[in-house]
Amino acid sequence: MPDFSFEDEVNGIVAGVDEAGRGPWVGPVVAGCAVFLNRDVNPFLLENLNDSKKLSKKKREQLFDVLQQEANLGHIKIGIGLASAQEIDDINILNASFLAMDRAIKNAKIVPDMVLIDGNRVPKKFDYVAKSVIKGDAKSYSISAASILAKVYRDRLMEEMALKFPGYGFEKNAGYGTKAHIEGLKKFGATPEHRKSYAPIKEFLKE
Repeated sequence: MPDFSFEDEVNGIVAGVDEAGRGPWVGPVVAGCAVFLNRDVNPFLLENLNDSKKLSKKKREQLFDVLQQEANLGHIKIGIGLASAQEIDDINILNASFLAMDRAIKNAKIVPDMVLIDGNRVPKKFDYVAKSVIKGDAKSYSISAASILAKVYRDRLMEEMALKFPGYGFEKNAGYGTKAHIEGLKKFGATPEHRKSYAPIKEFLKE
């Protein structure tokens, strides 16, 4: 379970960041940023924050709403950043993920002394001192909160995209290469939101 150990190693403002949507074939990659300004937050948060993939959709939605409430109360700073499918095609998914993270931090409207990034990579060009934390969303409250923000926000985006582009099952598969998604591609072709640099879409466009 996550705690504040990584945050406590830093004397200053610590931001946790994480992204959602590196693997899907369609849509933006989304990053979340969370900064705990104090620890006097709704106990529900600290009792339930964890790697977003280990939580039910309902629990993630609840945590997302509580994070927004705590942000409104001034206890937490939160930000969301996106990099589009076009940007992913232009600069690759890793760089697009870092771009989304940078935007999420800027949208949180706070300048951190340290950024904790989920994973094993830190951007080469970055405006902040940063540290990567493998499986950080299960170790750090800040990263865990960021992972919830990114995942829920992106899932909601994909549900909206499903209304715009019906027939691919985006509301269920979030853009991953499921059977329904492949059937949709065969029937309707690629949408403007598809990542054309991804091998399956590249192959499909060749055909």
